[in-house]
Amino acid sequence: MTWNPDADALTCEYCGKSMPVPRQEAQIVERPLEHAGAAARGLGVDVRAVRCGTCGAIFDFASTLTSASCVFCGSGNVLAQEANRNALRPESLIPLDVGRADAEASFKKWIGGLWFRPDALKKLARFDAVGVYVPCWTFDANVHSDWSADAGHYYYETQMVPVMRNGRMRMELRRVQKVRWVPAWGKRDDAYDDLLVLASKGLPEALAKKLGAFDTKALVPYRPEYLAGWRAEEYQLDLADAWTLAKERIVATQQARCSGDVPGDTQRSLRVQNDVRDVRWKHILLPIWSLSYQHSTKRYTVLIHGQNGRVEGEAPLSWLKILLFVFAVLMALLVVAAIAGVFAAFA
Repeated sequence: MTWNPDADALTCEYCGKSMPVPRQEAQIVERPLEHAGAAARGLGVDVRAVRCGTCGAIFDFASTLTSASCVFCGSGNVLAQEANRNALRPESLIPLDVGRADAEASFKKWIGGLWFRPDALKKLARFDAVGVYVPCWTFDANVHSDWSADAGHYYYETQMVPVMRNGRMRMELRRVQKVRWVPAWGKRDDAYDDLLVLASKGLPEALAKKLGAFDTKALVPYRPEYLAGWRAEEYQLDLADAWTLAKERIVATQQARCSGDVPGDTQRSLRVQNDVRDVRWKHILLPIWSLSYQHSTKRYTVLIHGQNGRVEGEAPLSWLKILLFVFAVLMALLVVAAIAGVFAAFA
């Protein structure tokens, strides 16, 4: 039986029998950083794993399935390997909600709306997208920030300044902007909830950002049944490295927020001291559809949001269409210029 996003149940593709998977109302576990060693390991189900020799992604799938190509880049350069059963188990996930039919419809609509692309793209006969759960870390933290800076306030004085007039230098009265610098200081408290750090190696980062955020309020406690029939990538960024990235983002955000608290018109010498505390984390899986297709000699990647169906992807340009469009615009400009010339001749 495999997880059916449309039915919200495990479904047998042969006899059609369904088995509901209740979305538990249990509390999503978030652990302190120092308790990582107590977290469960593995996925709780027997899986096989392959590593892509092209993009480096490692993904797991049910032992009854096979995989001959990478779910992200489409490369056939995949090698079977032992699944990382000692990896931290996901605390929660967002179940794949967009079914294959809806994902295919979204893809065809996206293809049909592309401009300056080869017509052959609209005739793609096969929809070989794969549903895959992508690993992420989320972090919660409370931050107290103390800041100090020089706050600058603009004022104006009337002064004689040299001005070039008709090739000659002369002195004129002008309002000149000045800055009065005064010391300033303050503090603020901020809370971060579900700060997301992508732990995937195969997912193209630029496309992932365009795909948009996930509603983490829809997270449910992890159950192996949600992975039945689908792929799940193993995290390539471990917890310690993920927290390093998250902390850098927190520090940069606090710097910007404190800068906004400085009074006056301008500022200099901003110093921020952060106290980051009550840090908690969880390992989650997010659902996407991943599709790669061949055009000419190059492969292109398309991602479909597994929660709302949004499509972001790569597509080749048709330089012939671009040249024809430029030619048409130039011809239209020439016609307009000719008509204007005729009216000017009779004016």
